[in-house]
Amino acid sequence: MTTARTAAGAWIRRFHPADDAPARLVCFPHAGGSASYYFPVSRALAPALDVATVQYPGRQDRRHEPCLDDARLIADRTVAELRPYCDRPLALFGHSLGATVAFEVALRLEAEGVRPLVLFASGRRAPSRHRENERVHLADDGQLITTIKRMSGTDAVVLGDDELLRSVLPAIRADYRAAETYRYRPGPPLGCPLVVLNGDEDPEVTAGEARGWTDHTAAECVFHWFSGGHFYLNDHAPEVIALIRERVLAEV
Repeated sequence: MTTARTAAGAWIRRFHPADDAPARLVCFPHAGGSASYYFPVSRALAPALDVATVQYPGRQDRRHEPCLDDARLIADRTVAELRPYCDRPLALFGHSLGATVAFEVALRLEAEGVRPLVLFASGRRAPSRHRENERVHLADDGQLITTIKRMSGTDAVVLGDDELLRSVLPAIRADYRAAETYRYRPGPPLGCPLVVLNGDEDPEVTAGEARGWTDHTAAECVFHWFSGGHFYLNDHAPEVIALIRERVLAEV
């Protein structure tokens, strides 16, 4: 959905503009996800926070654009589009692949002198913790469909329509490639605090892999565990949204 009210360019969406809010929350979707995943978050946080959501190319109204399969390239393009939205303090929230992209965006923003208030890293192991055996992006279409259905992060309407599901597979495959081929390049830690959120039954993130986030900030790093798997967010949205609101407003 793109209207005069929601549009903010191809990359950045503001579903519920809150022009008087003291801070802006920028949300980054998971692999196969889109900006609309965060529509309920935007609605719940307005007008306390202005929520901007990143729309990666290759999906929804950007489905005819080439997909990007490199997390750093996605971060580069996102930062270029975010510069006009640095007119107020920024907080970043990313889930799964989105957490990796948000981390890389935070590095770039800090290099430009823009320190985020806080980075929320959800459902993703620390950037320096990778698994050598991840090959989902190389799977055939049938195996890829099985994987995304198991993860339960894709819209139920899409999952129930095989033709529609297959039409979005290129974007999903590109996102998985971006997530699975990402390798952290050692450098100075972030200056902003980190809030790490995970499901306690998520096979994608062990407790040790989550704790690795402490290596990536010179500030505070706190952890929140919720019952559930990789998409614990779907069952704990009110608690997560309340946590975001409280933490961001405390940092302003």
